[in-house]
Amino acid sequence: MGQVFRRTSFNGPALIRLLSRLAGIDAREPAQPTADRLSQWFGWTDAISLSAALDGAPATTVQPGTRAPRNAEEGECQRVRAALANAIAEDSTFGIAKDATPEFTPYRRRYLARQQAMEAGVGSLRSRLRSALAAKSPAMARLASVDVVMAQVLEAREHSLLSAVPGLLEKHFERLRKAAETPDEAETDSGTQPPDAWLDVFRKDAQDVLLAELDFRFQPVEGLLEALRTQATRTP
Repeated sequence: MGQVFRRTSFNGPALIRLLSRLAGIDAREPAQPTADRLSQWFGWTDAISLSAALDGAPATTVQPGTRAPRNAEEGECQRVRAALANAIAEDSTFGIAKDATPEFTPYRRRYLARQQAMEAGVGSLRSRLRSALAAKSPAMARLASVDVVMAQVLEAREHSLLSAVPGLLEKHFERLRKAAETPDEAETDSGTQPPDAWLDVFRKDAQDVLLAELDFRFQPVEGLLEALRTQATRTP
C-alpha cells in the first residue's frame, strides 16, 4: 500500500494503541495523573452521589436478590463475551469477500450495530453483577453502589468517545483507497497486488478495532467479577 504508520510510545489500552496506529499518530502517556483527569468528569451532583455510595447509602438501581449459584455470574459473562466476539468474527461485512463494497456506508452501519450489541450486553452484565455483589455483604453492596455512580458519570463520556471510532475508521478507509489508486512504482511493476487488496486490509483492521473495543468495554465487568471472586475466597 505504500502507507507507513509511526510506532506509538503509549502503553495504554489496546483500542487506543490500535486507533493511534491506524490514524498514523504518535500517542503518548498523558502528563496528568489518571485520578486528576477523572475528577474533571465529575460534576458536583456526581460527587454527592459518589460520596453517598461510599458512605453506604443504597443506590436505587441496585436491587439485591436471591443469591445466585456459585460461578453463575462468571459463566454468564464468559457466554456473553464469547457470543459478542463470535458475532464480530463471523460478520461477513468485516470478513474477506469478493462482493465487498468500495463505499464506507455499509461498514459504518455494521460497526454501529456491533457497538449497540456490545453496549446492551455489557450493560446487562453489569446490572447482574451489581445485584450479585449487593447480596453478598454490606461492603460489596457499597461497591455495587459506587459502580452505579461511576457508570452514570462515565458512560456518557464513553459513548461520546466510542461513537467517534467509525469516523476514524472512515478516514483510514479513505487513506487506504487513495493509496491503492496511486500505487507505488514497485507494486505497479510487480503486478502482484490485487486491486481490492486494500479493502481486505481495511476490513481486517475494522474487525481488530471491534475486538479491541469489546475488551475495553468489558473492563468494568472484569472488575466486578474480580470483586466477586475475592468475596468468594473470604466466605467460609
